[in-house]
Amino acid sequence: MKFLRKPRSQPAAFLPLCWLFLRILQPGHSHLYNNRYAGDKVIRLIPKTEEETYALKKIHHQFKVDLWQPSSISYVTEGTVTDVHISQNASRALLAFLQEANIQYKILVEDLQKVLENGNSLPTQRNRRSLSEYNYEVYHSLEEIQSWMHHLNKTHSGLIHMFSIGRSYEGRPLFILKLGRKSRADKRAVWMDCGIHAREWIGPAFCQWFVREALLTYRSDAAMRKMLKHLYFYIMPVFNVDGYHYSWTHDRFWRKTRSRNLRFHCRGVDANRNWKVKWCDEGASMHPCDDTYCGPFPESEPEVKAVANFLRKHRKHIRAYLSFHAYAQMLLYPYSYKYATIPNFNCVESAAYKAVKALRSVYGVRYRYGPASRTLYVSSGSSMDWAYKNGIPYAFAFELRDTGHFGFLLPEMLIRPTCTETMLAVKNITMHLLKKCP
Repeated sequence: MKFLRKPRSQPAAFLPLCWLFLRILQPGHSHLYNNRYAGDKVIRLIPKTEEETYALKKIHHQFKVDLWQPSSISYVTEGTVTDVHISQNASRALLAFLQEANIQYKILVEDLQKVLENGNSLPTQRNRRSLSEYNYEVYHSLEEIQSWMHHLNKTHSGLIHMFSIGRSYEGRPLFILKLGRKSRADKRAVWMDCGIHAREWIGPAFCQWFVREALLTYRSDAAMRKMLKHLYFYIMPVFNVDGYHYSWTHDRFWRKTRSRNLRFHCRGVDANRNWKVKWCDEGASMHPCDDTYCGPFPESEPEVKAVANFLRKHRKHIRAYLSFHAYAQMLLYPYSYKYATIPNFNCVESAAYKAVKALRSVYGVRYRYGPASRTLYVSSGSSMDWAYKNGIPYAFAFELRDTGHFGFLLPEMLIRPTCTETMLAVKNITMHLLKKCP
């Protein structure tokens, strides 16, 4: 099985790009996503006073901006880095408002449509010849990822077993890869999920990269061999399958699931606010139109319920829960919903410190680490807190690259470095839990 990217001529690279344009656009369209982001901007603001904070919250409601960072306007306080996506129609009025209020800002993206069409976050070079030459340095659609999973299930049956744990709201299968050397049934396990938020494409790219590295190196790398011998890895490359598919076909910056609400026209639930742990408390919204909508009840989303049921069934064996998000460059652990110290803090803190140190050793990229509530913000109903409260002692959430220069549009050229450094962090955490630390 070949995993390495082959050099190609310019005409050969151009053909797959044409294929992408034909595939992702509706008939008659001449631009990606029907040119919906033409003239849109991404602006960074950092409020310095309570007055500026209040003004930003007013802006959010007045101009209906799309928050990239943080995920909810309720998290914006003095000194909070706030990245907002604003439409072309509203950007002129917004900039005039900021100038009049003397609020400092920086334009991160001048024209979002141009960034998309220049290929910063959409596939620009694809190898379509066969799955055996799968390119791990580009972003892949849901269909391609699922075809890749089927292919690995057939070609690496000694290490990989693929299965479904249910179906999404729109009826798509929720596929899992079980990775590891077959041995006793009660072998300890690690759960990994990516793409719980649809627009965070680097997550699914990393889950695929992890599988690639495991298959490539388990014979030559002692640490990987030990990991696959003593542990199973349950890997869910795309958690939010409906939302991820929608982010490819309609709205690149869609975050939530795609479930319907009977009372509101707004669709979807934040799949990372829908878990039964302080559900819909601080840091989650009860309004269906908000990006942090907690849902009508805990585990209302079939994707969340399916994963929760699987984790409940296997919690005696699953020792670590790892969830991959973007963006902020952080390694977070419980609690998210309160300011409190977890009982096994020393073990978890040590694992996080070593993981971040290993990650930094590759390219010098710095990650902050610590309890999510203090390091990021307070949020309720998160998968990480739920996993920890349900008996999984090592629960982590990665916020991958970057810190806002590209944001959700992390270029494909940064997939390799991002995944390479993250691999070291994950291997460190995994080796840590193989020790006697509870």
